[in-house]
Amino acid sequence: MTAAIAVMAALSAVLAVCAAPASAAAGYDVERCGNTSGRVLLTLDDWSVEDPDRIVRAGDFLQGRGVRAAFFLVNNYAERYPRITAALRRQGHWVGNHSYSHPHLPALTENAAREEIRNGLRSTLLRPPFGDYGPRETALAAELGYRICTWTLDTRDWVKTGEQFPGPDVLRARVREAPAAVKRSGVVLGHLFTRFPDALPGIVDDLHGQGYRLCRNSGPTTENIRNPLDC
Repeated sequence: MTAAIAVMAALSAVLAVCAAPASAAAGYDVERCGNTSGRVLLTLDDWSVEDPDRIVRAGDFLQGRGVRAAFFLVNNYAERYPRITAALRRQGHWVGNHSYSHPHLPALTENAAREEIRNGLRSTLLRPPFGDYGPRETALAAELGYRICTWTLDTRDWVKTGEQFPGPDVLRARVREAPAAVKRSGVVLGHLFTRFPDALPGIVDDLHGQGYRLCRNSGPTTENIRNPLDC
């Protein structure tokens, strides 16, 4: 009986580990997305509806500077332009899931939230729209093979003043003046439909000037984004 109890206890422990959500794994920091490198990860969300090729140009610039970024694309746009996802991965960038249609996942039924994630762009990182998620979304993400990935530094590039998004100089200053704690092994949030892509040259220059290193571009990627990140 003692041996049988020991076997059952060991089996229960294994099952508990296997059932644990991926983004709740020991040592995984949701805000840093598994970035333990000391380097800065730049991330660009959503889509550029008026000029989809702007996404590829942003990726090309970063590749030219030896930088690997993460692009979290909304799939109801990305599925219409598969060449863009393919181009970003050829350029050496990670491409993650930002849901199918960018809803607040916690506001949906469980089945609807599951389908939003399932029908998102296939990857192993999920950035919930608006950074809005809870235990249910974490568990759904794990069920579908994803880790939740948010950010440490929100540039607030999406907040308009009147009709205008903040310009490149403003965004550059927000990153430059942010505390070291959110930049070292940190994750910077910007968007593809704002002026953030225009600010990238200055942001990269400033981070280098402040002594920060950025995630290194070491060649093409696949949908499998490892934990910890290969920065």
